This record gives sequence, structure tokens and C-alpha cells, in this order.
Amino acid sequence: MSTTIAQSDLLAAGVQPTLHHHSHDRFLRPRWQWAWVIAIWLVVYFAALFTPALLDDADGTHAQAARWMIEHHDFVTLHVDGVRYLEKAPLPYWLSAAGYKIFGFNAFATHLPLALATLLTALLALFWGRRAYGGRVGFYAALMVLTAVGEFLFTRYLIPEVIISLLLSAALYCFARAMSRSGEGTAKFWYAIYALMALAVLAKGLIGVVFFVGPAFLYLAITGEWRRWREFRMLRGALLFFAIAAPWHVLAGLRSPGFYWFYFYNEHYLRFIGQRIPKDYNKLPWYLYWSLHLVWLFPWSLFLPLAVIKVWHKFKSLHHHRFRQLDFKSRTTLLCALQAITVLVFFAVSTNQEYYTFPAYFPILLITAYSLAEAEWVKRRFARRSINSAYLVLLAVGAAISCSLIAGLWSSRHLPYISDVGTAMVQRGVGNYTLSMSQFFDLTGSAFAGLRLPALLAALAFLIGPIAGFTLRLRKRPLAATLAVALTATGFFVAAHLALDRFEPFLTSIQLARAFNATAKPSDPLLVYGDQSHASSLIFYSGRQALLVNGKSTSLLWGSHYPDAPHIFLDDQDLVTRWRGAQRIFLFVDQDDHDKVVALLGGAPRVIAESSGKELLSNQ
Repeated sequence: MSTTIAQSDLLAAGVQPTLHHHSHDRFLRPRWQWAWVIAIWLVVYFAALFTPALLDDADGTHAQAARWMIEHHDFVTLHVDGVRYLEKAPLPYWLSAAGYKIFGFNAFATHLPLALATLLTALLALFWGRRAYGGRVGFYAALMVLTAVGEFLFTRYLIPEVIISLLLSAALYCFARAMSRSGEGTAKFWYAIYALMALAVLAKGLIGVVFFVGPAFLYLAITGEWRRWREFRMLRGALLFFAIAAPWHVLAGLRSPGFYWFYFYNEHYLRFIGQRIPKDYNKLPWYLYWSLHLVWLFPWSLFLPLAVIKVWHKFKSLHHHRFRQLDFKSRTTLLCALQAITVLVFFAVSTNQEYYTFPAYFPILLITAYSLAEAEWVKRRFARRSINSAYLVLLAVGAAISCSLIAGLWSSRHLPYISDVGTAMVQRGVGNYTLSMSQFFDLTGSAFAGLRLPALLAALAFLIGPIAGFTLRLRKRPLAATLAVALTATGFFVAAHLALDRFEPFLTSIQLARAFNATAKPSDPLLVYGDQSHASSLIFYSGRQALLVNGKSTSLLWGSHYPDAPHIFLDDQDLVTRWRGAQRIFLFVDQDDHDKVVALLGGAPRVIAESSGKELLSNQ
């Protein structure tokens, strides 16, 4: 039975199976695939919803916007610390606000939409890969989606990347299905495309249109299928698109004069050309922009040469046949390649952050899964050597990581355990802290002593997993070898999450919020020195509107000019006056401003709570 299933899957993928089939092929059965996908998601993503607390900066800031919706019943105009926050599309905040309504104000409710979007993306990969290439490819694609480093790293805080990736990928799937059929049976796919594009616009602005229309236009131009334009239901589709996307934009413009200039011109066009006001972002150097994708797609980036060769040969083959009689598999490969190229080239030209190219991960991983599954069974020397080389590189990388972690464990064996890792870190400023995981380079031996358990788990994952994968590869058990790679990443993500928990005092201000909530009276004001993002989780967990000293900057600058903006912006003189007054006040200060604030206040203030150099001070 298992042999029959494996052969049918391979034949569906256009691959000639060998005579060697093993009992492990039962994992290609749908129930086993679902079981593995759900299990990995539960271990990596669902279990991580409960801890750590919301992080400072973007996570806490965006959570404030969602909390405002529930508390003030305003689902149109986003607010942060009571100030209009007009630069973001609303869908992610609507989803988190719904979570707050059910589960209360906590990290679980905040990040649950991201975890569910990740699961749905993996299930889409499973379903699409199976339909286009066969069961093995669908299973591989789902595993890759769940276990790529970027998929894990960029779903740790509230940003919309995984949501828009899901919506765009689903729209691309519907386009591939619609172009593979004709007649009335395609209507549901076309209407789904317009609805998904509208939701993508509500998730992250106009790129929800650009990143679908771009690859679709290129596909139609290359294949000549633009002649089928009468099938596209453009009039009714446009009406559906605007019925979903337009109401929020219209209401937002009516409620906030100047919204359209700020949101479309400043946040879209000026951001694209690097002239956005205020300039609180950067652009990655080209070598980092491209090379970091080897990290974000790791460990599956090791198989990218296979995917590149596959796409190249597919384009040559399709061009040779002048793109006639394209099947669903060929359309899938072509569309995924074009979407990945569109996203990567767009942000190579535009300003960018590391996670902006997240929508390219899905199509790249789907093609990689197809290329790997096919190469496992063909007898070409290049395919065999490419896969063996990938496993050897993983073995070498795993050994290097394991040895480094074991060396760190050994060197810190006599050092005492430190619960607050942040107090033992040094500021080396690698990448000026604009790169993900920059704080990794701030670790010291004392800080490492607080990370013994996650370091040990990561060392074991990178020691055992690559060895198991390479051994299974040599024994011609490719499915089990691929699963070993996925489990290596799973073990590492579990260790990474434990490490993130240990970094909680450094990354979040929840400890200060607990001290404030236990000490302050309702009439006692909370002040934050600097931008609200420095203490965004403190503001969220305290449920208070904070007064900002020298905080009229970055994301709140535009909203501060509206007549209804609350009087929360103070300067140094305002702080000194309030500090010397009769009313008790609480002041948040991070370690960068500590010496300046102490000198300004003229004496050692009372410390209510401290966490990794951040302090909550009081004048009484």
C-alpha cells in the first residue's frame, strides 16, 4: 500500500521513482502529514504564545493600538498612547483586538493571529504542493514553512508580514487554479483573488496589490495568456475589492484630515524612495540584504541551488515550447518564481528592513521543496552531489554551532546562574542594534551562565540532527532525512524560545509594569523619558496613558499635530517642575539616559524597580 502511494505521488510530480521504497513512505499518507505539521506547529508556535511578555518597541507599540480599539470602541483610527497612529493598515490590530475581547490583554491574545496565520500558511503549502507536485512535495513545503529561521524569528512580535504572506500566497494559488481552468468553474477563484487582495491591502497597504499584480502581470506577458482577459471578471472583481478595502480608507480619511497625504504619499511613495518624514528607518547594505536570506531560509537555504537550477531549466523549457499547454505544475513554478523575484527586487530598490521580504519566503520554499523532492529520486550526478553537499554543509555548520555552545557551557561552568541576563551583557553595538539578533554579540561569560539549558538543547539539536539527516541520506531514506533536518530546526527553535524567555527582563518592561501597578494610585502619573517605544510594554501592561519627556518623535510625530492630541509631551523643564512638586510621579528611564536624568533631577532618586538597566523611579 505504501509503495503504491509513494509511486503515485512521484508520478504526479513528474518524477520517475526508483525501485527502493521503505516502510517510512507511510508518512506520505495525508493523516501522517497533518499529524507532523500540527505537532511541529504546536511545539514551536503555539507553545511560544504564553511567554515571554510583550516586547518593547514595535511589539508593545502595536499592542497598544489594538488595546485602544477595544477600550475606546474605535476600530477606524489607530492610537498609540492616546495619539493618532496613522501609518499602519488596520487588519492585524483588528485580529489582536478580537483576541483581547476573548482572552484579555496579554501576549497570548496579541500573537495568536500570527501563530494561526503561520499554521494556515503551512497548510496552504501542504495542500498546494500536493495538488501541483504530489504528496511528498506538499509535505516538504509545509515542513519548510514551519522550520525556516525567518518564519520563526519574524513571528515573535506583532508585525503583519506573516498575515500578508498568507493572503498573497493564497491569492497566487487561486490565480494558478483559475488559469488552469476555464468557464464558469473559475468564478470562485477570481472572486477569491479580489477579496484576498483587498484583505492584503488592509493588512499592509498597497503592496497587497503590487505583490500580486506584479507577478501576475509578468506571467501573463511571458505566457501570452493575457488574451484571456475576458475571463478575469475585472468589473465585478473591482467592485468586490473596493467593497472590502475602501470603507476603512474612506472613514479614516474623513476622521483624520491629511490622512491620505500621510498614509499614501508619505508612508508609501516617500518611504519607497527613502524620503519619508520622519526618517526613523534604514536600508540594509546590498550584501547584507541578499546574503541574510541564507539565514532567514536556513536550513532550507542549503538546497537553494537546486531551486535556482530548477527554475532556470523550467523557464528554458517553457520558452522552447512557447508556453503552450501549461499545466498546473508549470504554472505554479512560474508564478512562485515571479512572485519571489518581484518581492526581492522591489525591496532591493526601496528602503527595507530585514523582514520586509517575508512574502517571498513561501514561493521560494515551495519551489525548493519541489526541487528537493525531485532531485532525491533522479540519478543525475549534479542533483545527487548538490543534496549530499547540502547535508555536509549542515553537518559542518551544526558541528561548529555545537562546539561553540559546548565551549561556552564549559567556560561558564563555575559562574553563578543569573536570572536577569541583561545585567551581565555589554554594549558592543554591532549593527547599531538595527539588525535582528544584534544583542547576541553582547553576551558575556556571565550572561551565558543564565542560558545553560537553551544552549545545551541547541547544541544537542545541531549535533544529533545533522548527523541523523546525513546518515539517513546515505542509507537512501530521503524522506526521513528531510524530516531530520526539520526536527533539527524544531529543536533549535525550542531552545531559542527558552533563551528568549531568559532575555525577558532585557527585552520587555513587564517587571516594571508589575511594580507600578502594585505601587501607584490611579491618580499617580506615569512618565517615560524618551520615545514611548522604549517602554511600550510598560504602557500596555499598566493600562495607563504615559506622559512623554522629549518623546515627540518618530511614530507619534504626525499624530501630535492634531487638535485632539492629548497633552502628554513634556520637556526637561516640565519634568523638573513635576518632580519637585507635591504630587507623586513615576518615571521610566532606560540605561542610555540614566546619567543624564539623574543629573537633571539633582540627586539620587528613589528606585521602585529595575530590570536589565531600565529603572522605574519615583520622587517620593
